[in-house]
Amino acid sequence: MVESVVITQVTSGLYLEVPSSCLPIVYSPVYNITFMGLEKLHPFDSGKWGKVIHFLKEEKLISDGSIVEAREAAEEDLLVVHTKRYLNRLKWSLVVASITEIPPLLFLPNFLVQRRVLRPLRTQTGGTIMAGKLAVDRGWAINVGGGFHHCSSDKGGGFCAYADITLAIKFLFERVEGISRATIIDLDAHQGNGHERDFLDDRRVFIMDVYNRYIYPGDGYAKRAIKRKVELDWGTEDDEYLGKVELHTEGALNEVRPDIIVYNAGTDILDGDPLGGLAISPQGIVKRDEIVFRAARRRGIPILMVTSGGYQKRTARIIADSIINLRRQGLIGGNEDGEVTEECVGGVSLMMSSSDSSPSSVSTGPAPNTI
Repeated sequence: MVESVVITQVTSGLYLEVPSSCLPIVYSPVYNITFMGLEKLHPFDSGKWGKVIHFLKEEKLISDGSIVEAREAAEEDLLVVHTKRYLNRLKWSLVVASITEIPPLLFLPNFLVQRRVLRPLRTQTGGTIMAGKLAVDRGWAINVGGGFHHCSSDKGGGFCAYADITLAIKFLFERVEGISRATIIDLDAHQGNGHERDFLDDRRVFIMDVYNRYIYPGDGYAKRAIKRKVELDWGTEDDEYLGKVELHTEGALNEVRPDIIVYNAGTDILDGDPLGGLAISPQGIVKRDEIVFRAARRRGIPILMVTSGGYQKRTARIIADSIINLRRQGLIGGNEDGEVTEECVGGVSLMMSSSDSSPSSVSTGPAPNTI
């Protein structure tokens, strides 16, 4: 890996100089959606992200000051991908109710919908963009949220209001020198039709998608963007699933060597998930993530992981267990001393944006850690 160079003529508050004492794990308490119990009307566990962090703290993998606090994506950030017309449509509660599949939202004033529903999603989107730059600098990064793979530049759906995967990739293409090819490995149970529509005619992006062929969204038009399409049947179990994941991950990375991997690690493949329709065990999910990270590390390719779908209460524990396993396997780095410098405490509030550099200079990220 080489140090990334930020092209500063296009600025954003999301590309930050992160102290080397911070782990490239991105999160904010704002991620969690709680509002008068309305979040319970969707099967998605809208508080799972905080639970993942809680479990990681219990296992002493992280502490409050050792991870990167996500920032909310501003409108100018979102406009890198989204149309102004689409963002204006989100100012209507009816539209947000349809996208999130929470019908009662249509009766609420939009300022409440913005604050309690869309702000958390914008913060997760900012987290994915931030994690993209961190992955290039450190070799890996995990956004504990994000993975809104049903949203494209001009259309949301399936609880996905912002196209964070597309945004993270386009930010890297436009702002980080040397990043010109990306591979998306989408292992959520659902087809990732949002990023597929966005990159349909973009040869810089290779998409591998493994999903249940019989469930939402069934977007035939978007499928044209998939370079490695693996369609699964109802009730697919560990042995068949893991064999296909390993075969096609290796094949995809052998076919095209990217500068960055974006890994959409949905846990809705879990046995018993009400929407995924597959039958993968918790151990199978942990092994799946290990396969993908091991393939990336073997080739020295930076990897960004987002957590995407997962509709059972136990998915938070499984995500945490998987991250812990990646650490134990030596596939992600850690703060070996368990110490956090004063700089890292408080997260991004103490970090300097690259946009603060003089216009005539470039901002160079910290030297990559060993992964």
